[in-house]
Amino acid sequence: MNGAQAVVAVLIAALLLGVGFALGRFAGRRAARPDLDLGTPVELATFHTLHTASLAAPPLRAGLTEDTARKAARRLRSLLGTEALCLTDRDGVLAWDGPGDDHHREQVMAKVAEVLESGRGRSVHSECADVECPLRWVVIAPLTGEEGVLGTLVAYGSRESAVLVRAATEVARWVSVQLELAELDRSRTRLIEAEIRALRAQISPHFIFNSLAAIASFVRTDPERARELLLEFADFTRYSFRRHGEFTQLADELRCIEQYLALAGARFGDRLKVTLQVAPEVLPVTLPFLCLQPLVENAVKHGLEDSRSECRVTIAAQDAGAEAMVTIEDDGVGMDPDALRAILAGEAGASSGIGLLNVDERLRQVYGDDHGLVIETAVGAGMKITVRVPKYRAGVHSSAGGRGMR
Repeated sequence: MNGAQAVVAVLIAALLLGVGFALGRFAGRRAARPDLDLGTPVELATFHTLHTASLAAPPLRAGLTEDTARKAARRLRSLLGTEALCLTDRDGVLAWDGPGDDHHREQVMAKVAEVLESGRGRSVHSECADVECPLRWVVIAPLTGEEGVLGTLVAYGSRESAVLVRAATEVARWVSVQLELAELDRSRTRLIEAEIRALRAQISPHFIFNSLAAIASFVRTDPERARELLLEFADFTRYSFRRHGEFTQLADELRCIEQYLALAGARFGDRLKVTLQVAPEVLPVTLPFLCLQPLVENAVKHGLEDSRSECRVTIAAQDAGAEAMVTIEDDGVGMDPDALRAILAGEAGASSGIGLLNVDERLRQVYGDDHGLVIETAVGAGMKITVRVPKYRAGVHSSAGGRGMR
């Protein structure tokens, strides 16, 4: 062996020694650190099941449709480990995953009819004439919601199995829970839309009449101002009656308020004094649509319409750490605290404080009871309303609990 060969041999030996040392260190660390253990077969199976269920859940939370069923079917089949799986509604097959689609699909609705009618699961022979078809046994489990049986989960196996019956039943129950959550989401959306419609109904007749009357008074004396007020009126109504979205940005809500105050100022003149203080960093914060304008309208109404003197309304929006804090304050006639409690409890008349109650309930639904309206008032002492909005939208919480008045 010459010198060059000896050097190469030494380098290869050193490299192998280094690799061996590194592998030995890694094995020793893995033995010394149980957190690197990938788990037992049972633990791995549990993780796989939970992971598969988490992937199937999002489509189902959108309801039972062809699109959501198609996205969920493959995950559900993997969850059950069956040869094929089918999801139906009450009218037909929504999705099929696995073999046998070409000759079993047409028979499905006849087999699930009894389950759709009774709401009780059943298992039957597939009665397939194809001797090479692996789908010999069928387990049918109902998918239920608030309105009864919505559809079925149909699992196909190669043989009769009590384990498949139990597994399919439990998976169908889990799917039903997801569908019920989807129904709750739709109900919540409908409720919010109904509340916004109630606010719009409150805004429309009285305010529109007074705004148009105020604009008409300037048509001859100050045509340019009448034109500007008409544009403000058009923008205000366009925003208030828009049909998309239950949330908006604070900047858009404040712009709506400015338009409202411009129209109110045309009616009340110098009697209405407005101070607006807004920190620029909170303008992009998202909040429920039309949750501030009704509070400003309430301040103007109780500050001017219920008194003969002038009224000052102060609107402030500031950064409060993880929240944006908005305060709306007037120096008007105020309110008896007991009467305010009745309004916030929904015990007042239909025409009393609709805006306050509506906004308070919506804030609690979206952000939780800690974010309801905080109102300070007394007879003859004006009113101050504080709204706290998280900078990042929280989940939906229960609206039960006390009111935030002090």
